[in-house]
Amino acid sequence: MTNGPAKKNNHQQKNNRQQSILPEKPPEEFKPLKFLFVSLESLSGDLAWQIKKEGYEVRCYIKEKSDADAYDGFLEKVDNWKKWIDWASVIVFDDVEFGGVAEKLRAQGKPVIGGTIYTDQLEMDREFGQTELKKYGINILPHQDFSDYDEAINFIKENPGRYVFKPSGNIPSAGKGLLFLGEEEDGKDILALLEHNKDVWQKKAPTFQLQKFVNGVEIAVGAYFNGKDFIRPININFEHKRLFPGSLGPFTGEMGSSMYWAQTNPIFEATLEKMKPAFVESGYHGYIDLNCIVNARGIYPLEFTTRYGFPTIQIHLEGIQTPAGEWTAKLARGQDFELKTKKGFQVGARIMVPSYFVYRWAPEVKRYHNLPILFKKPDNLDGVHLEDVKLVKDVWRIAGDSGCVLVITGSGTTVEEARLQVYRRIKNIMIPNMFYRVDIGSKWLEDSDKLQTWGYLY
Repeated sequence: MTNGPAKKNNHQQKNNRQQSILPEKPPEEFKPLKFLFVSLESLSGDLAWQIKKEGYEVRCYIKEKSDADAYDGFLEKVDNWKKWIDWASVIVFDDVEFGGVAEKLRAQGKPVIGGTIYTDQLEMDREFGQTELKKYGINILPHQDFSDYDEAINFIKENPGRYVFKPSGNIPSAGKGLLFLGEEEDGKDILALLEHNKDVWQKKAPTFQLQKFVNGVEIAVGAYFNGKDFIRPININFEHKRLFPGSLGPFTGEMGSSMYWAQTNPIFEATLEKMKPAFVESGYHGYIDLNCIVNARGIYPLEFTTRYGFPTIQIHLEGIQTPAGEWTAKLARGQDFELKTKKGFQVGARIMVPSYFVYRWAPEVKRYHNLPILFKKPDNLDGVHLEDVKLVKDVWRIAGDSGCVLVITGSGTTVEEARLQVYRRIKNIMIPNMFYRVDIGSKWLEDSDKLQTWGYLY
């Protein structure tokens, strides 16, 4: 079957699809650059693909075997990234756990995007992250860390209250749903959850945190850091972590976000900016994001992301106008620069398929693996960003077993304009049983009124 306008024959459609991934020529200053992306899971392929389209040489490595076919046809992959260190001009580590390796390579003079031992610990060890925030004079919520579920059960019995259960460590994407937001003021729902799941969860989340619940608006502030300073503008974003519209269902890594760029922000000034000395001392190069709850009484940081966020980076690419190869190289080299970004807002929504709900060995995974991703207008792929997909004989197909297929983004002078563009673009996509949240950014008017009243928006 054809999946384009009736006026176009198959040959024309094929040419249009090929043109959408043909590289452009990079500036003379950056022509020789070669980029090596190193991943635990298939996460940063969209950024790598964007850099390839700009005319650079790109290679990528994915450790997770179940993601072995992700990006086939889009990117050239390698089996052993260490053999390509000398080849690479810039190395990008897109996850935590690479901090020690990244530090050694930087010490050897290699331009590297990625964590440090310190920043890895900020994200993976929640207690350490909260301790560091307090050290730099930043308010934190009362919390308690545990590695013994019986101890946590006794703690709640002795200290009744509303809590949030948060696994610690580098939890794989499939494990994000273990986070649980308590709703009972006496903590009985969390208590029952721990009592009935402790034997199972001891293996999946051996360390975890119970954090006091507080009402307010959830908002994150983030910025790129070049080893010496934050790169302006900074990013203010609103994550949508629940699976279903209306913030219902289990927690996911993220179903989509709305965001905008600004030179500064009161929340940024009260949190991340205070920690600049720590990031300088550690030699961090990359993106840093701090998720917070704010209300009339104050700002309460929840958790760090000391790496690229996903799908945050895909939505960033919708808003950043500086070529990706240029700003990535400058960031790795420690150069000072300013990002050119769109005015207004960006919104992004993840496109998923039902294999997201099941284990990788379940029949449903095979059912969706290799299914085609069709476009009603294949010559218009604006706002289409990669997750676990591949290109086979000019046809996009589902790869891996995550069930996370695409991120669709849009921009506008208002959040509503950006939302409308996203959902118009989604209508161009045909995947059997695909699903996505239809309310990304819909709470902006309500949330922005509160943030303005509380003094958190300039």
